[in-house]
Amino acid sequence: MANITAADVNKLRKHTGAGMMDCKKALTQAEGDFDKAVEIIREKGQAVAQKRSDREASEGVVFAKTTDDAKKGFIISLNCETDFVAKNDDFIKLADQIVDLAVEKQPKDLDELMNLQLNGKSVAENIKYQTGIIGEKLELSYYDYLEAPQVTAYIHADNKLAALIGLNKEGVETQVGRDVAMQVAAMDPVATDKDQVPQDVVEKELEIGRKQAKADGKPDNLLDKIAQGKLGKFMKENTLLNQEFIKESKKSVSQYLQEQDKELTVTDFKRYSLK
Repeated sequence: MANITAADVNKLRKHTGAGMMDCKKALTQAEGDFDKAVEIIREKGQAVAQKRSDREASEGVVFAKTTDDAKKGFIISLNCETDFVAKNDDFIKLADQIVDLAVEKQPKDLDELMNLQLNGKSVAENIKYQTGIIGEKLELSYYDYLEAPQVTAYIHADNKLAALIGLNKEGVETQVGRDVAMQVAAMDPVATDKDQVPQDVVEKELEIGRKQAKADGKPDNLLDKIAQGKLGKFMKENTLLNQEFIKESKKSVSQYLQEQDKELTVTDFKRYSLK
């Protein structure tokens, strides 16, 4: 039997991210062969991933960060099966490493992110390793990014929701961007402004308005007018710049921004939630 030292176990742990006991078992099974032990841990992750592939990974964390110059922001969601694992330090560390990697390498899509190297192996391989260690299905389910003169990231306290917002000017006070990012997180707008709402959404809201008006017994010749009124209310409640500002409801988000700078506005936003 090969002599497995603590140094051997620690080396394998650093290379794979696996737990101490898993590393010791793999080295014992591999009779001290480091490369073979790595393969054993990798295969374990693949086996667990395949076995649990039909499970629903609806828990997890959502992280968002910006580059140091605040010109770009990135958002990812790493999913698992249970809230218990979502609070696991190793799981959170992996998610944090992935979003940091996204900030550093700035991949154009999720596939490119999955293939980037992290700790000597691809992000996809890292996820498989952790799947084998943790014993739950893990999945990198979401990735997106935003570029603007100034980008602010916001992560809700429970790590289940995050948002990015882009402002059309740089040098804006940090709290202003954070206020608007919190607005996006809390109010889940469908678009930045009225003219950016997809036409199919507009048509759907008009149809709902007509049906509601008809059900209320309104005459047919007034249905379109009533529907337009309901659409206006929808736009006010669901487009970011026209929403009531959550920190001061007597003004809109647009008015809040213009109080800081007459030309200040939001260029775009991203929001992702596990709930």
